[in-house]
Amino acid sequence: MTETLAPLSAAVRPVFDTVVARNAHEPEFHQAVHEVLASIVPVLEEHPTFVEAGIVERLVEPERQIIFRVPWTDDNGDLHVNRGMRVQFSSVLGPYKGGLRFHPSVNLSIIKFLGFEQIFKNALTGQGIGGGKGGSDFDPHGRSDAEVMRFCQAFMDELYRHLGEHTDVPAGDIGVGAREVGYLFGQYRKITNRHESGMFTGKGVQWGGAEVRTEATGYGAVFFAEEMLGTAGRDIAGMRMGVSGSGNVAIYAIAKAHQLGAIPVTASDSTGYVVDDHGIDVDLLRQVKEVDRARISAYAAARPSARFVEGARPWEVPVDIAVPSATQNELDEDDARALIAGGVRAVSEGANMPCTPAAVSAFQKAGVLFGPGKAANAGGVATSALEMSQNAARQRWSFGDSEARLREIMQNVHAAAYSAAERYGSPGDYVVGANCAGFERVAHAMLAQGVI
Repeated sequence: MTETLAPLSAAVRPVFDTVVARNAHEPEFHQAVHEVLASIVPVLEEHPTFVEAGIVERLVEPERQIIFRVPWTDDNGDLHVNRGMRVQFSSVLGPYKGGLRFHPSVNLSIIKFLGFEQIFKNALTGQGIGGGKGGSDFDPHGRSDAEVMRFCQAFMDELYRHLGEHTDVPAGDIGVGAREVGYLFGQYRKITNRHESGMFTGKGVQWGGAEVRTEATGYGAVFFAEEMLGTAGRDIAGMRMGVSGSGNVAIYAIAKAHQLGAIPVTASDSTGYVVDDHGIDVDLLRQVKEVDRARISAYAAARPSARFVEGARPWEVPVDIAVPSATQNELDEDDARALIAGGVRAVSEGANMPCTPAAVSAFQKAGVLFGPGKAANAGGVATSALEMSQNAARQRWSFGDSEARLREIMQNVHAAAYSAAERYGSPGDYVVGANCAGFERVAHAMLAQGVI
């Protein structure tokens, strides 16, 4: 991310300067903190006790940062050493909650930005969960099941001592799917000699997982888009939707779009994108990406109505709704202008911070409804909290009941962000609304619990 961040109010600028000085060379973390600080000045003005108690100064500093080595051997017996980490940012509302990401791009800046975002996202859901994030620069792509298992076991050999259903509850993220969650949970159970189902979410439904957890982030992003469009008197049915990525979030955003009558026409990976004017075939996409573990071009090769565009991003395709669901800062100002020229009406972030600040500004200036990730993709962690509840009660809810709860939570998240934006003088600005609503809840709890 090379864009220059906009100037901040004098009320929060010293905090940001301290963050940059203490966390040098961590641009993603700086970007995440900057966005929140730029939004919450009206809250600080209305609640001077937050300033007196140093809420912001404490909130931008993680409660705990854990970094460790992960040695493991491949199938040839060769030794590899990766770096593992977990940043436990805030436990004021409940146990740390946030996923684990396995990807070569993982570094402390990315984990801290994700953990910081998680504080406010989790607060917006209204559930008792704090914020944290973790992962490793290990790349599971192309590795055998046995290699992934050995890595996951070595990773958990260190991390287990910092986890627990009342302490820190990880989940999956990029590179950590059902396979990895199974290996991680199994090693935790072996080491601790406890079947603590609630210490990890995103588990298989057959062994403690929740219905709809796999689908939740993608479903939730589409539900949020539907809610935003509803405030403008528009129906999602019949609208063309552009989606980036082809992982879990993208697949289920596409699936829910079909169910609501929209027409999802794109999917992508690091090699390029496919466009299918007949609507992306979810079953074929899952076969290509989850079973065959192939590149997105294989989708076009198997689908006569689709074409593959190499080395490009899908935002040049005209759509009514965009759901960026790949990774951070994937959609820049040029992409935003292309979408605006193509008639986009709403953007709902399925990934965490996938739009650069300049892209967000362009959308907002053009009057495009914009749902930031901390609100729009909160469905995943919300359903993780539902999984924790089911584990604690030794219960299992039906798919229909779980989806109904997810939809209600996303409606509540939307309502909280929408109303906070109005209260703090920025009607229709979901970035301001989401940041202010999440920050308020966390700040009140921190104030009540003292200087810790």
